[in-house]
Amino acid sequence: MGSFFTLSKLFWFAIAPSNALVLLGGLGLVLALAWTRRAGMGLLAVSVIGWAVLGFSPIANYLLNPLEERFPIYRGDAAVTGVIILGGAEVPEVGLARGVPAFANAGERAIAFGALARKHPEARLAFIGGSGQLFSDGVASEARMMQMTLPDLGIAPDRVEYEVKSRNTAENAEFAKEMLKPSPGERWLLVTSAFHMPRAVGCFRKAGFDVVPYPVDFRTIGPSQLNDTFSRTAVGLDMADVSIKEWVGLVAYYLSGKTSALFPAP
Repeated sequence: MGSFFTLSKLFWFAIAPSNALVLLGGLGLVLALAWTRRAGMGLLAVSVIGWAVLGFSPIANYLLNPLEERFPIYRGDAAVTGVIILGGAEVPEVGLARGVPAFANAGERAIAFGALARKHPEARLAFIGGSGQLFSDGVASEARMMQMTLPDLGIAPDRVEYEVKSRNTAENAEFAKEMLKPSPGERWLLVTSAFHMPRAVGCFRKAGFDVVPYPVDFRTIGPSQLNDTFSRTAVGLDMADVSIKEWVGLVAYYLSGKTSALFPAP
């Protein structure tokens, strides 16, 4: 698992669209200045055009929306055994330094977790996630960030169980089962970003942990409005990075036996 984690981080650094286009442009500049101007300028042109197309066009919407639509928004009211929230939304280096909760785009995970905790006062609550950083200091900073946030969510800190060793989605599922020891017939809600839900559900199924998807943090409006363009390339490129990472992750996890299906479905 360790080598898979390291290789996946290095591989993703190189192929993330925003990184790959910059690296391609840098290579083109070096070639243009030091070796062959024609080839170098060609790579620079590809870099700039690719940046503009992915950044401004609706391509990212079309890549991300199928992931978000895979599992429907949860509308149930049945009693649940427990609620699981996956880490990754926190910005612990900011929050812990300033002493206030800090979350990235996926802050809806924490909001939903708090709402579900109040709706199901008898349910077990679990935070699953260590550090996804390649070079981690070993401190369970994501969990500490969540502990700091719990009072604002109306949750007693001692009500939540923490798993702080997992570094990726496959380990999330494996270690969550080990800690929570679910029994057949129990009903566990899994809270994570909608685009991440297919891979997460696939990993939990592979681990033998049956969960009910509770997708949040939607980035697209819906299938009927995928042609909207972006006013800033940073937004379009970020969504392209997120979506391509998930598609690549689904393939890599399936081929390495870490998920139950290539594209898990309800």
